[in-house]
Amino acid sequence: MRAKLEDGKGQNDAGVASGLTENDLASKLQQLKCHFTWSLLKKDVDIDALEERLHSQLQFPVTKFKYLMYNLLAYVIHLKGDLTNAISNLKKAEENIKEKNPDGIDRKYLVTFGDYAWMYYQLKQYEDSQNYIDKIDKINKGLKLLSNESQDIAEIYGEQGWSLLTFSGKYCKKAKECFAKALEVDPENPEWNSGYATAVYRWEGYYGAICSASECKSLPLLKRAIELNPNDAVVKALLALKLQDLDRADEGRNYVEEALEQAPDSPYLLRYVAMFYRKAGLVDEALRVLKTALDLTPKSSFIHHQMGLCYKQKILDKKEIFRRENIQNRQMCMGETEIMKTAILHFQKAVEYKKTFIFAYIQLAKMYSIATEYRRADDTYKKVLTFPNLTDEEKQQIHFSYGRFEQCNKKSESEAIKHYKKGFQINEKNRYRDGCETGLRRMAELKFQRDPSDALGFGLLGFVYKNNGKTSKAIEYYENALQYDPNNEEYLTDLCDLKKMI
Repeated sequence: MRAKLEDGKGQNDAGVASGLTENDLASKLQQLKCHFTWSLLKKDVDIDALEERLHSQLQFPVTKFKYLMYNLLAYVIHLKGDLTNAISNLKKAEENIKEKNPDGIDRKYLVTFGDYAWMYYQLKQYEDSQNYIDKIDKINKGLKLLSNESQDIAEIYGEQGWSLLTFSGKYCKKAKECFAKALEVDPENPEWNSGYATAVYRWEGYYGAICSASECKSLPLLKRAIELNPNDAVVKALLALKLQDLDRADEGRNYVEEALEQAPDSPYLLRYVAMFYRKAGLVDEALRVLKTALDLTPKSSFIHHQMGLCYKQKILDKKEIFRRENIQNRQMCMGETEIMKTAILHFQKAVEYKKTFIFAYIQLAKMYSIATEYRRADDTYKKVLTFPNLTDEEKQQIHFSYGRFEQCNKKSESEAIKHYKKGFQINEKNRYRDGCETGLRRMAELKFQRDPSDALGFGLLGFVYKNNGKTSKAIEYYENALQYDPNNEEYLTDLCDLKKMI
């Protein structure tokens, strides 16, 4: 509705400033650069878990710019419908900018004022909303008078990158792009360099993406970030993990020790230190560090997940010892039973505190299968597959893990093949897609071992080659499959489609 306001200094019932329509104001708001225009969607996050994490990060800061956290926290609280509390956090952001900004660099206020304008608009306090738009216009006009008039862009893109990176792992690629834009304008900024290096590091490792030493872009970026900010202990831990991934663990250990000296009480450092120890086989040391971190942030789903992984590793290590020593038909000892229960408990806590934690659900299902609680494992896989807004990579990982469970634990070849196919059809190159392909090929090998003329074996290989874009090979295998199963509709359809492509 195009409600107009009467002339005057105050607000009338409609709440719009003199001569200004609600739609005009809405149009101006859409032009602002702030959390409300950055597509930070509620459906992509566990909102309660994110709010808890932001409160923890304010207590144990991961960036020296606290106003960034207050701004994002305000937006998150607004998503929960509490606009009054949201505005209270914007005021804290504004106070933090004033405290840390004695030179009065106005560009730091741009995102905060944009969020204010949106908040007041949603409260139907349109005159207040317009006042903040006017403040933004004034800052922008002042910046244009400066010789380096683009500095505001660096601040905005830097904050956008940080918000995306913190909000959801699904936004990692967008965050990387925002930090890159910020660095085009302000290449020496330590915060944006740390953010960019972190985003690239996460992007390389997210969902099991494959990154060889020659393809690794995060390593020089992490080193650069540390050169610009030697006190960034968390980035040092990420560098240590990257070096470990590249078989340079000894070098990485030095960075771990430096980081621990700098920030021994930071839970965000400790969790990465624990990851380094666990991957190095130092599971007890990893657990010691994680318990310290858990005391500081008891509702951290990340830390519970990492503790679950450590206890799971203890079980797998025991199994490997018995396998090497060729001990058959062993009975599970009491200590092992308790370790298994503890692992399950921590994974359960992880999904309790973050209800969209896909990786933790998968690990919980795996732990149930190790404990031979197959029904609970099956129910967990089924549950997580019903989640809305799963990414392609998440679907791949679930289907790969579910397929392994069906093949190795339930001994169901047909169900395993179904899940391997679904994961493999998603064309995202990572280790989970590779795992699905390996599963299908092994299934075909097993079929041929039993019967060299098994149509399903040929059909599976035809499916693999088709989805790898090797048309002629796929046609060959489908034609072989149809020799032994001439009426199979799936093979006939796929073969027809492949010949049309040629």
